[in-house]
Order: sequence, then structure tokens, then C-alpha cells
Amino acid sequence: MSASSKSSTSEKRPQDAEKQEVDSQFEKRTIRLVDVRLLPLLGLLYAVALVDRTNLGVARIAGMGADLGLDLGQRYSIASFIYFIPYILLQLPGNVILKILGARTWLTICVVGWGATQLGMGWVRTWEHLVATRVFLGAFEAGFFPALVFIITTWYKRHEVQKRLAIFYIVSIVIGGFSAIFAYGLTFLGGKAGLAGWRWIFIIEGLLTMVLGALFYLFVADFPDRNRFLTEEQTQLVLARVEADRGDSIPDPLTLSKILEHLRDWTIWAYALMFMCATMPAYAIGFFVTIILAGMGWGIRDSLLLSAPPYVFAAISAFGFAYISDKTKKRGIFIIIQTLISIIGLLITGYVKNNGARYFGLFLVNAGASGCIPAILAYNANNVTTHSKRAVSTAIIVGFGGVGGIFATTVYREEDFPRYLNGIWATLGCQFLMIVLVAALEFTYHRRNAAAAQDGVVLEGQPGFTYTL
Repeated sequence: MSASSKSSTSEKRPQDAEKQEVDSQFEKRTIRLVDVRLLPLLGLLYAVALVDRTNLGVARIAGMGADLGLDLGQRYSIASFIYFIPYILLQLPGNVILKILGARTWLTICVVGWGATQLGMGWVRTWEHLVATRVFLGAFEAGFFPALVFIITTWYKRHEVQKRLAIFYIVSIVIGGFSAIFAYGLTFLGGKAGLAGWRWIFIIEGLLTMVLGALFYLFVADFPDRNRFLTEEQTQLVLARVEADRGDSIPDPLTLSKILEHLRDWTIWAYALMFMCATMPAYAIGFFVTIILAGMGWGIRDSLLLSAPPYVFAAISAFGFAYISDKTKKRGIFIIIQTLISIIGLLITGYVKNNGARYFGLFLVNAGASGCIPAILAYNANNVTTHSKRAVSTAIIVGFGGVGGIFATTVYREEDFPRYLNGIWATLGCQFLMIVLVAALEFTYHRRNAAAAQDGVVLEGQPGFTYTL
């Protein structure tokens, strides 16, 4: 190489390094801006959704059970599970409407709608009226969670997504964990305007939800190609990152033929069953934790206060596993580990006689289940391409989360109070099924990746794509 060539090369290298550093900083600032705009607001709204669907347990022990006769027969279980019927049936239609109306309009309709329904629950006079309002609550919330997951997964590269889903979910479970304490505080409004304390839980929380719905309309981030808060250069960076990672930065049309094609993929149904297995213990904790604690001998106040710490522990555990999972680019093994944590917790809560140990068991159950929920969503998101398949798979998976809710509210029966052993064994069965399903997916993806490497098989219609194990 001539002296002039060496000189030319040496002159370019510092400039190239400087440009790469500038590009790297620009990318970090852009993704940080996306994080700040996307995750806290969506996490807050999903927390409100969780609070509004699970505050029956608090309202029940605060007087609603006696006023509406929910202790008779299976009335409480019916009022709990009826919510999930429209919630399950309207998941996929909700994602179709999302693609038509856009995130801001559709999600605002959902939030304001369920807030108004929650408000109306403060004036129900019979348990039948309560059941009717729960149906409307399920209908409005049906389009919300799958839309949130769908939106989040379109903004990030595959191995960045679980931390984001975990942050989003952590915000919701921490706020949701303290919701029982907040609801307990609202019961002290009992007597105001001639209304019982439990009615104020629904009235205040319903009003807050409607206000948040209005704020949501003003600040929500849409899909990357529709966003209004990034510059054109930043938007192109986000789209380029996604395109390089999995080749689906530009949305494809969601048609009936594509929906039917995607529904024939058995892995979507495997993820859906896994999500059901994870949400079952999560819903059981949400609906019954205060009742289980009351059965251990604690009073109403202490039962409500003690319901919060398991959620804080779950948040820490979920983020820790999400961080490690994204760092190692592994999904299945960490789902299995967290499932084993849930199994240990269920056995402790069900069979150890010491109440302190049983309470510790609730920490483990909640940590394992709460960590598996974003992990399963990330596992699926990492292994599909195209917006249409992402929309279909997300809707089906989250819909089966509703099946887990029905399962939880029916197997934890009144006659099994206070230990709920039948419910615990049903939940254990779901955890063992989870492990089997993860093993089946890992085996299948390993074989497909090997075929792609050895024989040049194209996976998910994207040359160079490989499945995340």
C-alpha cells in the first residue's frame, strides 16, 4: 500500500468512527424517546384495566357480598367469569377494528367505554345487574390488551421486546397490587350521598378511567408508520431497524384469507394454551388473594394491606428474568424456570399449615405467573413475521388468557374455602401442561432452524429468519 493510500485510510477512520458514534447516540436517543412515550402510559392504562376487572374481591369483602347476596351458591363465581365470555370472543374482531380505526381512536373508545361501565357498577341493585355490567366490561376491555401488545411489538427488534413487555406489565401489576389498598381507602366514603363504601370503589375508579381515556387520546403512540411524535429521520430509523431484524416494518393487509391461513399454524394455539396456563394463577391471585388471606385469619384491613407485597416481588422477578432472557436471547428455558417457581409456591400455599409460609407461597405463585405472561408474549412475538400474523396470534393468545380467567373463577369454589385445594390442583395441572408445550415448541423450532441452516429452508417467508428458542 502506498504512503498516500495509508494517509487516506488513516484520515477516514476517525471520521467513520465519529459517524458511527453519532449514529449510535441518535439511535439510543430515539429508542429512549419511544420507551418514554409508549411504555408508562400503556402500563398505567393496563393497570387500570386489571384493577377494574379484579376489584370484585375487594368490593365483596367491603360489603358488596352481603348487599347483593354473592355468598349464595355460585353467584360470585358467575359474576367473575361472565366477564371473560365477551372478552374472549371479541379479541380478534378488536384487532381487526384496530387496523381500520388506528390505535388512538380504537383504544380511546375501549378505555372510556369500560370506565363508564365501571361507573355504572356503583349503582347496581341486584347481583343480576352486576352480572350484566360485567358483560359490558368484558366487551370494552376485549380490544385493549391484545392491541397494546401488538403495538409494542411493532416498535422494537425481536430481542429487545421482552424487557419492554415486562416494563409495561410491571407498571400494571405494581399499580394493580396496591389497588386493594386504594380501594380500601375508598370504602371510608361509605355513607356519603347515601352510598355504601363498596359502591364508591366503582364510582371513583370508573371516573378516573374515563379521565385517563381522554388523556390517552391526546398522548398515545400509534404504529411506527403512523406516529406523530418522532421526526421523519427518527421514524425511518425505527422502521429500518425492524426491517433489518425481521422484515415486517411495513404493515401487510389483514384479510380473511390471511386470518384463516394464520389460524392453521399450530404454534399459535400452543402459545395460546401456554398463556391460559400462566394467566390462570395470575387471575386466581387477583380475584381471591384478599379472600385467601382472610381465610388465614387476617381481618379485612390486614388482608388488603398484605395483598400488595406479592405484586412488588413479582415485578422485580419478572423484570430480572426479562433482562436475562433478552440478554441471552433465550425464551423457553426461562419460562420453564418461572413455571417451576409457580409450582413450588402452589404446593406451599396449599399444603403447608403455617400461615406465614402459605403467604410466602403466594409470593412465588405470583412471581412465576407474572413473569411468564410477558415471556410468552415475547416468545410468540419473536417467532412470527408480518403484521397480519402478529395481529391474529396476539388476539388468539390474549383471548386464551380470558379462558384462564374463567378457569380460575370456576375451580376456586366457595365450598373449598379457605384452602381451595381443588383450585390449586387444577392450577398445578396447567403448570405441568405449560412445561410440555414449551418443550414441544423448543423441539420444533430447533428442527426448523437446523433445516434452514443445512438445507436453506426459508422460515416464516423471510430469508435468513431463524426462530428464537
